[in-house]
Amino acid sequence: MPASRVSADAIAARLSAVGLTTRMKERDRYTSVEAEVPDTLSAESWREVLDVVAEADRFGLLATSLNGRTLWAVVRKAVPTTGDVGGPSYQR
Repeated sequence: MPASRVSADAIAARLSAVGLTTRMKERDRYTSVEAEVPDTLSAESWREVLDVVAEADRFGLLATSLNGRTLWAVVRKAVPTTGDVGGPSYQR
């Protein structure tokens, strides 16, 4: 299992331990973890959530009046160390 998936799984597990329902999405360059955040989440739980997502490469919170609040965290997949990793314009 790639390291990015292990990290994403760990983030998802810790968010689940706080009581959030998570979903994961695999993309070409990253793995994302998303969770709906209820309005009733305590301040202590928020601190734990922030500690968890701080381990990701990027994270954020999408809040709308229609869909509530969705927390997201992204863990980048490793870049290959050989070959033409940057495309034709990449300079080595």
